[in-house]
Amino acid sequence: MSSLVRKSIFAGCYDSLAKIAEFIRQSSKEAGFDSRTIYQIETAVDEACSNIIEHGYGGEGIGDIECACEVNGNKLTIILKDHGQPFTPQELPEPDVNLPLEQRQDHGLGLFFIRKMMDEVYFDFNLANGNTLTLIKYKE
Repeated sequence: MSSLVRKSIFAGCYDSLAKIAEFIRQSSKEAGFDSRTIYQIETAVDEACSNIIEHGYGGEGIGDIECACEVNGNKLTIILKDHGQPFTPQELPEPDVNLPLEQRQDHGLGLFFIRKMMDEVYFDFNLANGNTLTLIKYKE
């Protein structure tokens, strides 16, 4: 299968999440993923984009989210770029998912779920070029 690349830029606001999900859904279908896996990919990207809006930009309408999807063989690569505040994932403690719900932190599960749903997750933060999150899913 030859490589297929799709790119789009979305406003960094919660209303864009449905459009981003449709963009991701189409790329995932083109990659040949089943509906369950497509839902996992959509959920991971939705969480990542919500984090960009809330934590990176500190609110809606402050910046854009650039999204690129590349289908190459059995691999779907999703690249999200923004110009929000840098994020150091190593500084975020691993959530204790064995704690009862009432004892868990309010935040911190998003990155945990992103890592569980995707096969590879890479963060690159460069003040000159902005933030880049690369998510990879392999078709079995």
